Amino acid sequence: MMAFLRLIRFKNLVIIVLLQYLLRYGLLLPMLEFYDIVPALSDLRFLLLVIATVFLAASGYVINDYFDLRIDRVNRPDKVVVGYVFQRRTVLLFHVIFTFIGVFTGLFLAYITRKETYALMFILLPFLLWYYSTTLKKQMILGNLIISLLTALVAYFVVSLEFAALARIHGDAILETEACSMAWFWTTGFAFFAFISNLGREIIKDMEDVKGDKIAGCHTLPIEMGMGYTKTIVVILSLASVIFLWVIYAVVPELNQSDITLAYFVLLLTLPYLLIAARIYSAQETKHYHQASQLSKLTMLFGILFILVARTFFV
Repeated sequence: MMAFLRLIRFKNLVIIVLLQYLLRYGLLLPMLEFYDIVPALSDLRFLLLVIATVFLAASGYVINDYFDLRIDRVNRPDKVVVGYVFQRRTVLLFHVIFTFIGVFTGLFLAYITRKETYALMFILLPFLLWYYSTTLKKQMILGNLIISLLTALVAYFVVSLEFAALARIHGDAILETEACSMAWFWTTGFAFFAFISNLGREIIKDMEDVKGDKIAGCHTLPIEMGMGYTKTIVVILSLASVIFLWVIYAVVPELNQSDITLAYFVLLLTLPYLLIAARIYSAQETKHYHQASQLSKLTMLFGILFILVARTFFV
């Protein structure tokens, strides 16, 4: 069981589910209630969105491990699942099953919500994840950007689907309301945070995995530009994230009038980002990059949990 959970990146899937549920029930629904708007999307249809997202993400993780077997044997031999716990054809079968469930659920959701663009997206996503695993992830920075954009897209699904449902009831006028603007503003903030946090972590993971990536012929940032240059990029991203947080804090009244937000930004967001920058700057061994990667994931979790603070602005 533990090997299977490791294969599908269970912790990452929990973060995806947490992000989507907190955005809907912790922020979007209180916001709609604040503006006296009755939600149009049922809990069941939202659950279908979560199921489609989780199974497509799991299929991406599985196929990534399938193609990364040679790399993982070098970088983390004690954690290799493919070819040891599960045969390669079994792993490929998992990928097919997860992809089918994700795509079928997504297409059904697109049909009942009348969102043709969703249908196209759910069809194309598996091909993109496959292409990422075989080609894009080996390219300098491009793979990092793609996977980070997909992470941000997870947040956008929640608001997009709700307002698509509302537009069918109230017409396109609902999209011009302050409620819609506020929902997109806050969601964009969390999506950008997910993007920039994940981008930094993906680059850190490339530094952690540089030995195996070299053997596999990858062209990641640390291989092509060197560890020193890549360290500088990660430090800049971390400091830029801190600056972004405090600019948002300064310009959004709901934030700068809240003592809880001030403490949260200092202790659970700014401090971890500075620790990541310091750890990367002084890193000399693989374990140091792993520590920074784990801290980066924890920081992303803190960012998601801030939704619980943000919801108090609309109740």
